[in-house]
Amino acid sequence: MLKALIFDVDGTLADTESVHLAAFNHAFTQEGLDWHWDTALYTRLLEISGGKERMAHHWRTVNAGMKEVSAGAVQATIARLHEIKTAYYENAVNNGAVQLRPGVLALMNEALHQGLGLAIATTTSPVNIAALLRAAVGADWRSHFLAVGDASSSPVKKPHPQVYLQVLGDMGLPASRCLAFEDSANGLRSATAAGLGTVITPNSFTAHHDFSGALRVVPDLGAVGLAQLREWHAQGSASKA
Repeated sequence: MLKALIFDVDGTLADTESVHLAAFNHAFTQEGLDWHWDTALYTRLLEISGGKERMAHHWRTVNAGMKEVSAGAVQATIARLHEIKTAYYENAVNNGAVQLRPGVLALMNEALHQGLGLAIATTTSPVNIAALLRAAVGADWRSHFLAVGDASSSPVKKPHPQVYLQVLGDMGLPASRCLAFEDSANGLRSATAAGLGTVITPNSFTAHHDFSGALRVVPDLGAVGLAQLREWHAQGSASKA
């Protein structure tokens, strides 16, 4: 029996990536870097989970001869860039730049009404989660979720399953009683490695990803209700038996 729904955040709950991209470029300008990520480059960089990790990868790419002796200074700069980027993103969300994707809020409300648990499993920062859900759900958003796993509690990023394993442990539920919702190949690999059936809702940044192994791939959750999810979950469970 299906007991809980576990949601990724960026790209899954909301189309946040274009705002994140603008926030990164703002931070680069503020710090006097000559970097500018266009959509094509950022789409490739999204294959790396985590904003700091993304910047570190780009730094190594454009400074191939960087010595380990400078690594501390690089990490300090990346941390400063991430602070600037996060503040920009939070302000943008607070000003209405991001809304939940179709069907997300209705599905969450239906799940809560029928006694299912909700959880978050993401590689993004707690500040980003709070900004989005405070704007979409309200100041008491945290009370709607049995567990929240994020970059602070699960530092090993997707596609590693750490964040999903943490959330399942916090809820005290086996993976067989839950469904995950993701938008990317890394997210799918993370969730399935934790044993979760996974529903994928791609977006413009991830539509080209390989979603082999997903329970279902749908454009969004606008036409997906709990009855449909229970059916998919049962089919997935039967196929594993």
